[in-house]
Amino acid sequence: MRKIVLTISLLLLMKFTICQNMVSHDLIVLPNPNFKSNVSIEEALQKRRSVRSYRRDSLHLFEVSQVLWAAYGTTLGHKKTCPSAGATYPLEIYLVAGDVKGLATGFYRYNPLNHTLNLLSRNDYRKQLTEASLNQEYIQEAPASIIIAAHFERTTKVYGKRGERYVYMEVGHCGQNIHLQCEALNLGTVIIGAFEDDKVKKILNIKGEPMYIMPIGRKP
Repeated sequence: MRKIVLTISLLLLMKFTICQNMVSHDLIVLPNPNFKSNVSIEEALQKRRSVRSYRRDSLHLFEVSQVLWAAYGTTLGHKKTCPSAGATYPLEIYLVAGDVKGLATGFYRYNPLNHTLNLLSRNDYRKQLTEASLNQEYIQEAPASIIIAAHFERTTKVYGKRGERYVYMEVGHCGQNIHLQCEALNLGTVIIGAFEDDKVKKILNIKGEPMYIMPIGRKP
């Protein structure tokens, strides 16, 4: 009887360990974001430009972490870095990582509440996204891209048809945050809105409506 109990206990422990490893492997805790820098908001605004070519250099995980926080991370009082009508927060932020030091190649969903990434796929979707975006090659050339997707129903269930307008506004706020943070880090990005929505949704297997694709890399 004791042997049976011991065997069952060992099996449960092994299962628990495997599950723990899976969770820790698929959930990436990002470095804490910085809340101060040597670049003023005025300087970032003055330098902000659309950058469509990038050096063949890797990004670092702390840079990706900082940009994701700027995009839609939490601030004091559990608010987010950009305004949202009625705090409905209709956006989801995704990361396509192709060449990021400290992060495996793959497709991730950003979780603002605990500043983590959830691995959704180990595929590198940069080439497919390039093809779905009218062959804008800088998506494939950049080491990473951020995808902003919208769930309109989160806002329209509160504000009706007018809520659609509020969602579009929020996408713009989020994109500008990414732009300015990239400038503060001396990185380049560009907002891409020309793509085939259904193809992007199918490639990434997401339910939200893709709004922006923003490749990120080092300026040439």
